Amino acid sequence: MTSKPSAGSLDTEIAARLKRSADGLVPAIAQQYDTGEVLMLGWMDDEALHRTLTTGRCTYWSRSRQEYWVKGDTSGHFQWVKSVALDCDADTVLVKVDQVGAACHTGARTCFDEGVLLKDADSGASGPDQ
Repeated sequence: MTSKPSAGSLDTEIAARLKRSADGLVPAIAQQYDTGEVLMLGWMDDEALHRTLTTGRCTYWSRSRQEYWVKGDTSGHFQWVKSVALDCDADTVLVKVDQVGAACHTGARTCFDEGVLLKDADSGASGPDQ
């Protein structure tokens, strides 16, 4: 893992489209490519996105450690990139991956297994048009 260099060599057309936060980051959602399972959310800057696009492995910017990390380098739980897309506002990246092992730092398959706030909202609840 290396410390944050200046902006990398992300394709200029992609870089021009991205809408970044004040700290230069975009949220990156990792999703299992074949099941649609949402695995985790990480953060990418231009360099992390460039590395993800060119290496076939997810690279994120750690806000807490202030360094890049490639998913799997320390844990062995790799994310092999299958596709990368921007949302309609170009402020979120969706990375479809083949996840090997746990995606969450807790050892869980996904970061969204715990803490369900609402489940099966259609069971008896009235919708907005009801």
